[in-house]
Amino acid sequence: MPVTEAAVIEALRPVEDPELHRSIVDLGMVRAVTIDGPAVGVVIALTVAGCPLRAEITNRVSQAVTALDGADSVALDFTVMTDEELSALRQRIHGDPSSTAGSQPAHGHAEGRAIPFADPASRTRVLLVASGKGGVGKSSVTTNLAVAMAARGRSVAVVDADVWGFSIPRMLGVQRPPVVLDGMLVPPETHGVRCISMGFFAEEDQPVIWRGPMLHKALEQFLTDVYWDDPDFLIVDLPPGTGDISISLAQFLPRAEVYVVTTPQPAAQRVAQRAAFMAQKVNLSVRGIIENMSWFTGDDGRRYEIFGAGGGSDLAQRLEVPLLGQVPLVPELREGSDTGRPIVAEQPDSEAAQAFARIAERIDVELAPTRRYHPQLKVI
Repeated sequence: MPVTEAAVIEALRPVEDPELHRSIVDLGMVRAVTIDGPAVGVVIALTVAGCPLRAEITNRVSQAVTALDGADSVALDFTVMTDEELSALRQRIHGDPSSTAGSQPAHGHAEGRAIPFADPASRTRVLLVASGKGGVGKSSVTTNLAVAMAARGRSVAVVDADVWGFSIPRMLGVQRPPVVLDGMLVPPETHGVRCISMGFFAEEDQPVIWRGPMLHKALEQFLTDVYWDDPDFLIVDLPPGTGDISISLAQFLPRAEVYVVTTPQPAAQRVAQRAAFMAQKVNLSVRGIIENMSWFTGDDGRRYEIFGAGGGSDLAQRLEVPLLGQVPLVPELREGSDTGRPIVAEQPDSEAAQAFARIAERIDVELAPTRRYHPQLKVI
């Protein structure tokens, strides 16, 4: 039976743009279909010239079309959307959720777009990963927790809010910057995790010398100008301590859950509790403690508690929250952070990766909120 244009369009409907996670048919990217016997031609309009994921789109389209009975080959040609088409696309997928019916959707911080994660109707769980001081492996915990959540089939995004010590892109192994579509940032994705970071806008060795107002504005833009696409989890890597950024995020994300990272020694635990007390003072809920560098397992199979023991459990008892897990000190965890190969992705059966998997499961299941938000239900 000969293939038809309608059949090709329907075959392409499930194909998603790898960055926008929407059907290429619904996005208006399929511009033409030609059929010459068993040979099918398809013209795709890319969102930007030099699209970094053009090869992935080619593979997805080719697989979908050649799976049709009667289609033996597919030839792809590409064009690029006009500025007007990009503007319409951006407004359709990233309009202001607080705009009223019939009004023009606003976009981004500059146009007064509301922070979507602050909306009570948002189903995204926001996890703030905090620590009282640097050097406890907070960013490594954030990275591997995000990858572990993605491995559970969750849609995950990460905001690297440590604007002075940005490291998430390197730890995740991100190879390209965000794509800009009509002023909207589309974050890169790797290991199933999307991320945005000051690291995309500053050189590795360039200091970020900002004070409160500029930090506040930058974080607001990270939350509004980036196309996050309603992830299941937005994980925020906070800077150490209790400064301006933590206070700003408490204002931006009043429903966020705080998870405090500490190491076992009493000195680190006492500093970590300051981050927890700060969260409580700004009405954020501390949901759990994660202890990092808990022990080192030697070649003899024995556990060596290099940094002492008990800090995580003591802090959890003091705050009356669960100790969600203890992550062992292993060289592969540090090496993976340095090379952009998270241990959860590279060695999922390792002791450390299994610890992160259990922590992710507890946050996802055991600590899941009991209150459900239904955007369809409104009080008039």
